[in-house]
Amino acid sequence: MSKDTIILTPLAEDVYTGLQARNKYLSSKYFYDAKGDELFQRIMHLDEYYLTRKELEIFETHKKAILEEINDGEPFRIIELGAGDGLKTKVLLKYFIEQGVDFTYTPVDISGNVLEILESNLKADIPGLNIESYEGDYFDALAEISESPEKDIVFFLGSTIGNFSQEEAEVFLTDLQNYLKEGDLLFLGVDLKKDPSIILKAYNDSQGVTREFNLNLLDRINSELGADFDRDQFLHYPYYNPHTGECRSYLISKIDQVVTIGEDEFHFREWEAIFMEISKKYDQPQLEELASASGFRRLASFLDSERWFADLLWAK
Repeated sequence: MSKDTIILTPLAEDVYTGLQARNKYLSSKYFYDAKGDELFQRIMHLDEYYLTRKELEIFETHKKAILEEINDGEPFRIIELGAGDGLKTKVLLKYFIEQGVDFTYTPVDISGNVLEILESNLKADIPGLNIESYEGDYFDALAEISESPEKDIVFFLGSTIGNFSQEEAEVFLTDLQNYLKEGDLLFLGVDLKKDPSIILKAYNDSQGVTREFNLNLLDRINSELGADFDRDQFLHYPYYNPHTGECRSYLISKIDQVVTIGEDEFHFREWEAIFMEISKKYDQPQLEELASASGFRRLASFLDSERWFADLLWAK
């Protein structure tokens, strides 16, 4: 069965586009099938993967100061884009409830299953939490939710903004800003530049979990699209550029080979790369440029004890 006779799913469409490009690539948004979700949960608990641990430290250490910055005594709504399992956000939500703050929590995710589990867990762990989940695209959610009169505070945590280049991040945040009302806030998690060896270990851990996470996308394409990728013939290779702050991950073909999807063939030269993901790290000048270019005004910054990670509060 050739591409022309397949009813193309978004996965198939994007895989064909990426593998036909001069510089091959696959979209990192497809990492997260059931196995990918499981592997990423393991990644978040690795010693080398400091990002989750550092952002959790920020929330636990600075929760009082964060609340003082965002709370003006009026009801507000927290809209979390890509809420996931809510591990870190739960620290703030619980504290806000304990302080008697009037707010609504709206987690947004494309996975209804993830939201169902999150909502069940939060209702059990934080009695009294007003939660209104939204399943779907970020901007669809914002278009609908932002019509409400209360102040909105958009949470975009975990250095998810790092999955964009600087230019892509500017476009994304400009689009996001256009959905916000005057006075609405953005609470943005960003990973900061640091010793390059620390950054590289986070994406090339000693247990090989990140390697499996990347190779699992080949397994998914095999399973869902009938491809015949041989994962053993691909090398997981991340590298970090300290000028740009970009850590880029690749899968590199160890041999000259042909991969088929249905009746279609994709040739890989020996040592030809597939670009998989970008994880960008920021310094202060880049963050100032990002805020200015996307129409935000910087209000406050909260950092962990080693200054490896920051959560930024910006206003429209």
